[in-house]
Amino acid sequence: MIRDSSAKAHATRARILEAALRELGRDPDCTLGDIAGAAGVARRTIYGHFTGRAALVQGLAADAGEAVRRVSADTHAPTPDAVTALARFVLALWPVGDRYRTLLGLAHRDLGPDAIDALLRPARETVSGILTQGRQQGVFHTTVPPGPLNRALEAQMLALLECVNSGLWNDDGTAATTAALVTAGVGRDSAAAAVHPRRPSS
Repeated sequence: MIRDSSAKAHATRARILEAALRELGRDPDCTLGDIAGAAGVARRTIYGHFTGRAALVQGLAADAGEAVRRVSADTHAPTPDAVTALARFVLALWPVGDRYRTLLGLAHRDLGPDAIDALLRPARETVSGILTQGRQQGVFHTTVPPGPLNRALEAQMLALLECVNSGLWNDDGTAATTAALVTAGVGRDSAAAAVHPRRPSS
C-alpha cells in the first residue's frame, strides 16, 4: 500500500511538472491554477508537492540538471578524438536543452545565478575536458583558452535554443552541433562530416 501511494505521488508530481513545462512555455506568467488545470489536478494538489511557483520552477530545474548530468556522465566514455567527442556531446545535450528551453525565460527571474551555474556545471566540466583534449590534438582553436571558448560555446547554444523558443528557428541538433564544432575551430566541411553520421534518428 505504501509503495502504491508513493508511486501515485511520483506520477502526480511528474504530471504536474510536465504540465508546468507546457503552460510556462505557452505563457511564462501563467498561474498555478492554469498549471493545475492542465495537469488535471486541484490547485491544492500542487501545494502538496511544491510550496509555490518558485519551488515548482526549481523542480523543473532539478529535473533538467539531472538530465544534463546523465548526458555528461555518458559522454565520459573514452573517445579517441575530440571532434567526435564534442559532436556526440552536443547532439546528446540538444534534446535536453530543447525539452527544458522554457527555463531560459524563467532562469534569472525564478532561479538566480547560483542555480543556473549548478545546472550547467556538469556540461561545462565535460566540454572543458573535450576542449583541452582538442587543443592537444591540434583540432580546436589555440588562440582562445578553453575556459572562454567553453563559455562562448555555451552562450551560442543557449542563444540558439532561445531562437527555437521564440519560433525563429527549428533544429534537431544537427545544425547546432555543426555550429559548435565550427566555433571550436573545426572546418565547416569537417564539422558537417563529423555530425552527419551521428544525426539523431527521426
